[in-house]
Amino acid sequence: MAKAEFKLPEDFLIRISRLGEKTDEILPKVLDAGGEVVADKVRTNLQAVIGRDTKEPSRSTGELVAALGVSPAKIDRDGNYNVKVGFAEPRSDGSSNAMIANVLEYGKSGQPPKPFLKPAKTSSRIPCIEAMKRAFEQEVEKL
Repeated sequence: MAKAEFKLPEDFLIRISRLGEKTDEILPKVLDAGGEVVADKVRTNLQAVIGRDTKEPSRSTGELVAALGVSPAKIDRDGNYNVKVGFAEPRSDGSSNAMIANVLEYGKSGQPPKPFLKPAKTSSRIPCIEAMKRAFEQEVEKL
């Protein structure tokens, strides 16, 4: 599956470090806000490419779109907070949502690629950062 990594602005990181004990409470909320922006863009792009330019009528069940979601914010082994935008597994028919998304994104023999993840990553970068900044400011005001 595709991997997207965003680097936070330096002044943003400095402000976060000043929060002290409240950092562990605020960061997951901030990351969730950014993750939702990215997930919405991925969902929009995915809905636009499913069934487009096919030789036969689309057999889409909507299961791939329904499986898209954002994981809760967690700390990795390097101490970094992460949220993941991806697909829940498995499908009702036993196949993998990640495999189907990969085929859509990159294509296969006889099926041209219909990228939806990479354009979502590119176009949601700035709105994601802005949403995280707004969520951060709201959380700081609550203190």
